[in-house]
Amino acid sequence: GAGGGAAEAHKKNRIQVSNTKKPLFFYVNLAKRYMQLHNEVELSALGMAIATVVTVAEILKNNGLAVEKKIMTSTVDVKDDSRSRPMQKAKIEIVLGKTDKFDELMAAAAEEREAAAAEAEAEEQS
Repeated sequence: GAGGGAAEAHKKNRIQVSNTKKPLFFYVNLAKRYMQLHNEVELSALGMAIATVVTVAEILKNNGLAVEKKIMTSTVDVKDDSRSRPMQKAKIEIVLGKTDKFDELMAAAAEEREAAAAEAEAEEQS
């Protein structure tokens, strides 16, 4: 859209997934938190990291937490110091929104964690 340039530059709800070896569930949990805060999250990645973004989106969808709102694919020029010409890399952006059940499921998961923590504490004291 026209006139949305500044807003595009630094979206608060965008997660850029890179190939740093962060565990998958780091991104899954981050996406959940972003959806809690902003109601939707945009996952983006280049090249090999695209598989991670797709997997994260599928986990959230399969758990009933997210619905797919938009998928955009493109190619971008990436500068590579070892070559004279920039490389073309595939890019994906997936926008996920909360499902109707999102808040309910997140609350249930939080309760479960609290119960488990209380149980562990009780065991330590006995």
